[in-house]
Amino acid sequence: MVERATSFGSETGSYEKGRPEYRPDAVAWLLEPLAVGDRAVVDIGAGTGKLTRAVLALGGTSVTAVDPDPQMLDALREKTPGVEAVTGTAEALPLPDASADAATLGQAWHWVDPVAASAEIGRIVRPGGVLGLIWNVRDDRTEWVRRLTAIMGGSAAEEMIAADAVRVAAPFGQLDERRWEWTREMTRAELHAMASSRSLIIMSSSEEKARIARAMDALFDELGLVDGGSLAMPYVTAAYRTIRRP
Repeated sequence: MVERATSFGSETGSYEKGRPEYRPDAVAWLLEPLAVGDRAVVDIGAGTGKLTRAVLALGGTSVTAVDPDPQMLDALREKTPGVEAVTGTAEALPLPDASADAATLGQAWHWVDPVAASAEIGRIVRPGGVLGLIWNVRDDRTEWVRRLTAIMGGSAAEEMIAADAVRVAAPFGQLDERRWEWTREMTRAELHAMASSRSLIIMSSSEEKARIARAMDALFDELGLVDGGSLAMPYVTAAYRTIRRP
């Protein structure tokens, strides 16, 4: 699990190209319980900085990005100059006690130990602060998306959300949840990049990667996806927030 969680650095380009951005309204909802004004946010499992940049775009926030993979942080620093970026994990944060108003994790909570991570994040988030968790997941209610998932393989995040199994522990309280349904136009190249950015495929043999790519191309041919064309990928954004108790 740890090896898969830190495998993304070899595919930073595919991650940036293939993964969707975060909806501004969903990110705003994560931090809604905080007073408007200067807010210190720690983005954990920040990767290439997609959620980091979405939080910064809200205004009135400073963000510290944390990720266990130095290659991902290098990509983040390149795309988000001036943001403090440090190596660490949700269970071991190199930050002072009560130094943040909020912590966010995008596409990351399924990689952590929820009890240990809750305790460590609770150490650095002030009482009354927020822990926000967010995922963009493909909507498998669409037939061709189900077929694509069968080719690529499912993910721990998709299984966690489908099973309503997102959990936090002390010192955080009840989770509030909201979901948004939307679509993203994706070219064949972007769909292949999305697949290449998945940890299960990153860790696969070259033969398995080639087999998956061929099967994807066969599906895209059947769907009539040609060069210059795109498909509307249906997504669900699942967001969760909880307050750090005294």
